[in-house]
Amino acid sequence: MPSRPHYLVVNRYDDEDAEYHRYCADHPCDLSYLTLTGHTNAFGPVGPGRVEEVPDLRPETLVPAARVLAERHGRFDGIAALSEYDVLTAALLRDEFGTPGPGASVVRAFKDKVVMKDRLVKHGLPVPRFMELGTSTTPAEIAAAIGFPLVLKPRAEAGSVGVRIVRGVEELAAELDGVDVTRFECEEFVSTEIYHADGVLSEGRRHFLSVSGYVNTPVDFLRGRPLGSVTLDPGPLREEIGTFAIECVTALGLVTGCFHLEVIRRPGGGLVFLEAGMRAGGAEIAYIHRDLHGIDLMTESFRTVLGIPLRSAHARFGDAPAGWVVMPEPHRPHRVVHRSPMTGVVPQVYAEVLPDPGEVFDGTGGYFHVPGRFRLTGLDERSLRAAARRVMHEYVAVFEPVEAAH
Repeated sequence: MPSRPHYLVVNRYDDEDAEYHRYCADHPCDLSYLTLTGHTNAFGPVGPGRVEEVPDLRPETLVPAARVLAERHGRFDGIAALSEYDVLTAALLRDEFGTPGPGASVVRAFKDKVVMKDRLVKHGLPVPRFMELGTSTTPAEIAAAIGFPLVLKPRAEAGSVGVRIVRGVEELAAELDGVDVTRFECEEFVSTEIYHADGVLSEGRRHFLSVSGYVNTPVDFLRGRPLGSVTLDPGPLREEIGTFAIECVTALGLVTGCFHLEVIRRPGGGLVFLEAGMRAGGAEIAYIHRDLHGIDLMTESFRTVLGIPLRSAHARFGDAPAGWVVMPEPHRPHRVVHRSPMTGVVPQVYAEVLPDPGEVFDGTGGYFHVPGRFRLTGLDERSLRAAARRVMHEYVAVFEPVEAAH
């Protein structure tokens, strides 16, 4: 009998997303873990010596710890990481240990915003005008190449972290003052609708695909406005975005795997690539797909990167009307005093995650640790957009500064 495969997991979660044993319950295997200290509660039964806790998930920290696990339990047959912050690290580990799966050259195209747009340009796909920044790049050169307004973006962040919309040379100079400019890129600001496509490719073919439109934008969320999303009704726009998304991820080198891709639609029509990740989408995307579209994107992301057969059975579009809303948190430490449930108030809200009174928020929770998360279902895109707007306007969370309690 062949030995059970041995997979290495890079973990930063401490909730149900870290139930990796659930993702491969039908596939006998042995899991070893590199995990942030204290983030082991969701692992389930773990064999002796299978976990190495580390203070951070930088490659230079993980390589020695991974060697310990390999020496203890044998070579790795696959290495997985589900967080956007760790997918490239996992690829670097695959290259380091000669492990099967997508290497850094593929994953970097889904992580580095300059690399991804370079590759798409070579395939003739539309992207915003963009510019890679070097140590000697001046604001005047950027202005001449891109024009204003423009978007200043970290090359490798997620969730719109660090994104700035800049409207003049002086403002741009101030943003770049004292920072490592090589960690950023600039691109044309395209102001209109933003959509996202979430799906799975299997051997180069579409296995699953959904297309959704944002309600507000991720940049709005960083500025303190709620963010939501609603799946599009069947029709020409959904087909156009879906086809474009598959063309983009294929050009970026994805053959088998999960992806989240964002697209802009210009005011006069025509799609422009925004960015893509080789993992399940954030916020409530994975949850509404599991609940309403019948596919667990976290499971399929985990399985595809390890070469385990997909759990969902057939290719399809995500047709179920579905949506979500996440509420922004205060940027300085505040404690929740009161919050108002939306289930039973807005009929389309079928599930919500609310903070407990006394819970503290400080602006560092991303899309997950926020003062309100809501999942919606309904009749169609129009009714769900209205419901999302209603949640955004009617939900109430009352805070007090943390200092007030002292």
